[in-house]
Amino acid sequence: MLLPPRILRRLILAPLVIVVTVFVLVTLPVWVVVTFAASLRLPPPQRRGLRFAWFGVAWLTLESAVLVACLVLWVAGAFGRDRQQERHYALITWFLTKVYGAAVQIFRLTVDIHEPPLTEEEQAARLTRPVIVLARHAGPGDSFLLIYHLLSLYDRRPRIVMKAALQFDPSLDVVVNRLPNAFVPRRTAESGIIDEIRRLSSTMDEDDALVIFPEGGNFTPRRRRLAIRRLEEKGLDEEASRARGMDHLLPPRPGGAIAAIESCPSADVVFVAHTGLDDLITVGDVWRKLPLSAHITAKWWRVPASRIPEDREARIRWLYDQWELIDDWISAQRLTLH
Repeated sequence: MLLPPRILRRLILAPLVIVVTVFVLVTLPVWVVVTFAASLRLPPPQRRGLRFAWFGVAWLTLESAVLVACLVLWVAGAFGRDRQQERHYALITWFLTKVYGAAVQIFRLTVDIHEPPLTEEEQAARLTRPVIVLARHAGPGDSFLLIYHLLSLYDRRPRIVMKAALQFDPSLDVVVNRLPNAFVPRRTAESGIIDEIRRLSSTMDEDDALVIFPEGGNFTPRRRRLAIRRLEEKGLDEEASRARGMDHLLPPRPGGAIAAIESCPSADVVFVAHTGLDDLITVGDVWRKLPLSAHITAKWWRVPASRIPEDREARIRWLYDQWELIDDWISAQRLTLH
């Protein structure tokens, strides 16, 4: 789908969200009745319509609030660039905190994070160096949860390379384009994406975190088969063999991660694993299968810059090593749950 020019997105899409929000709030009783009636056609465990409607209203209201706040910040934009970024990061933190709170209340969401114990030296070091976050990509809202935790728990300012189509979301479009992030069109060559990663990583300081999803998309069995076939066609037999040994992940694409490390050699690398809502891939999956109580378990570990291999081939093997650790951890978590 062709993305409209920025001026049209600002003049049409952003006001439209506010108009829709007002309309939904005014007609809320009607939406409640319609949603409840639609849910009655589903078995009792799947009657999630009211919860989705309530979350949708909360999301629209928060989106509109963010757009109004962005307008105020734009009008009052006389203060310096650093102050401008600080206020926009605060706005994102507020928005994601409210969204997270709504998910906790409406979907009974719980998130358990397993953090490695740190020595005093490691604790001090983590506050003085930028980080490159390499995360698994699976399940609904995983990127939002990751950004929320980076901002609220770890006081980091995330930088992300995202699909250009996400700019159809007006609040995301406005806020993210005012901060050091990058939107890339769907058919952008890998070299173009890597150039954006280099641009973002080369200017990081101790407060920043560059977020990369090396798999390139959510896991599905079909995507896994296609990814392994691409490795075989490129003659990367070792990587293809290791990818076949991973049951829950797509093989990592090393180009972006290595470019980030090369452009910011002082950065530590943080690996993030998570599981819990992996099977919810499409909107239909979320509607049919979302449990009454949503639970996500996450684990992360940090690799200091001094322990990252220096040779490119060694870095690729190292990246696959970490991905195999994530895959093993997911298997162990699923065995525990069953």
